[in-house]
Amino acid sequence: MPDSAVSDDDLRQLATSVGARLREGHHMLVTAESCTGGWIAKVMTDIAGSSEWFDCGMAAYSYEAKQALLGVSPQTLEVHGAVSRETAIEMVSGALVHSGASVAVAVTGIAGPGGGSADKPVGTVWIAWKRRGGYARAELFQFDGDRDAVRRQTVAAALRGIDGALA
Repeated sequence: MPDSAVSDDDLRQLATSVGARLREGHHMLVTAESCTGGWIAKVMTDIAGSSEWFDCGMAAYSYEAKQALLGVSPQTLEVHGAVSRETAIEMVSGALVHSGASVAVAVTGIAGPGGGSADKPVGTVWIAWKRRGGYARAELFQFDGDRDAVRRQTVAAALRGIDGALA
């Protein structure tokens, strides 16, 4: 199955699996979301019992929200832009600082249909993960499809990457 065909059932299965891993490790998750607008938090909290392992989610689209809610530096946004490795790392780190969680995931990208450029086309997404006390890891993705497909693939990739943060 191509990644662009991520279904609601696929997301539910991923969220259930991630939730079980978080619960087993006595972890709490925080999400910092831009291009997914809270979809990761929604999928996670669709799972019954998620209050055992889900702390909170922050949907921060604007530069101002990224700065106020997540502590992203104005200089980072000015120099690198919102869709960058640097911004994703500051988002994931800020999510942990501003929550009681022990594991964080952050996403920032261009879901389309507009907003892309030659160096950052539609489908460009940075995802970062971090465990409290650890180092952030960020990965660049280039997803295909329309806005919904890009966002679904982002949610799936974000959830899959949480396993790495728990290792």
